[in-house]
Amino acid sequence: MKLFVLLSRFPYPLEKGDKLRAFYQIKELSKSHEIHLCALSDNKVSKESLAQLQPFCKYIEIIKLSKYQIYFNLIFGLLFSKLPFQIIYFYSKSAKRRINRLISAQQFDHIYAQLIRTSEYIKDIKDTPKTLDYMDALSRGMERRVEKSPFYLRPLVKLEALRLKRYEHFIFSYFTNSTIISDQDRALIVNANNDQITIIPNGVQHDFFKAEKVKKKYDLIFTGNMSYEPNVLSVEYLSREIIPLIKKELPQIKLAIAGACPTNRVKALANENIIVTGWVEDIREYYNAAKLFIAPMQIGTGLQNKLLEAMSMKLPCITSDLANNALGAEEGNSILIGRSPQEYANLVIELLNDQVRASELAINGHQYVQNNFSWEISTKKLEQIFKENKECKS
Repeated sequence: MKLFVLLSRFPYPLEKGDKLRAFYQIKELSKSHEIHLCALSDNKVSKESLAQLQPFCKYIEIIKLSKYQIYFNLIFGLLFSKLPFQIIYFYSKSAKRRINRLISAQQFDHIYAQLIRTSEYIKDIKDTPKTLDYMDALSRGMERRVEKSPFYLRPLVKLEALRLKRYEHFIFSYFTNSTIISDQDRALIVNANNDQITIIPNGVQHDFFKAEKVKKKYDLIFTGNMSYEPNVLSVEYLSREIIPLIKKELPQIKLAIAGACPTNRVKALANENIIVTGWVEDIREYYNAAKLFIAPMQIGTGLQNKLLEAMSMKLPCITSDLANNALGAEEGNSILIGRSPQEYANLVIELLNDQVRASELAINGHQYVQNNFSWEISTKKLEQIFKENKECKS
């Protein structure tokens, strides 16, 4: 099949969850199908990044979004539009014309759009089957940010959450199919027919994320894009609420916060017990150098890729109910759940003092993700949607 893939960001480097999901889906789909990739971008895409996608794509179009146009759109949208700011940010009339020309010039079998940010570009296309990947329930993620936001931003965050909820409902009927990352997220899409949204989980590249025996430098590790607000709030909670409790028992505790684009809030957490790395070339080095993985996520939606990677690398993992709801690992067997700072601290101390228990948890977690999370298997479910639509069309 000839597939047109529309993304709100170029899917490399893999420092964000949407990029990672798109990259591996394109890679798997390219084994049997012809991929025409169109990616919006508010930054210049490097030749190195472009080279990572070229082996998998017949054609790549990058549409640069003007920063001035974005700022104008956001101001205009606040005053005169009911669209979510995330839609407004990524929308451009000139980009829409280019996308229409690209689609009109080819006879595509299917259009695949990632995130509702891209949906305005193709919602009115009638002659080609279309699939929208909601990925996450963005509205619920925004609702969870309200109380954590500065008071002066709360009205805007509330407004965005409401607009997102309405739009997630509204856009559903414009697409032939819809997909999402987990049962938890599907249930949060407010639509009477949300049970028709297909669950396409993320995977993990198990042959890449393989554990190696190296000297352990850190007791704990947290990974992720460190400009993403749920990650920022998580490491603030970890550093300010949990680490001080652990230090009462283990004064030399070492935490590595490893990930791209740390905000000033994240950088300010660094001290004798906490290292903030910024971007790292190979995150596996930090996974291998740590004894435990901890992700006390307080807000956010979707399936945490960081947990899949850590479990694939045989790290014992501690997380929150919120993060494990999408993962579905068995508490006490494959993963441990903290529900308060003291409980997190107790679990960390327990595992650091009991290597046998830590090893059992790591092995069980590794087996769980090996059995349940594969890019090849999850993308075959997506591919089946495309095939069924082609058969119906013919």
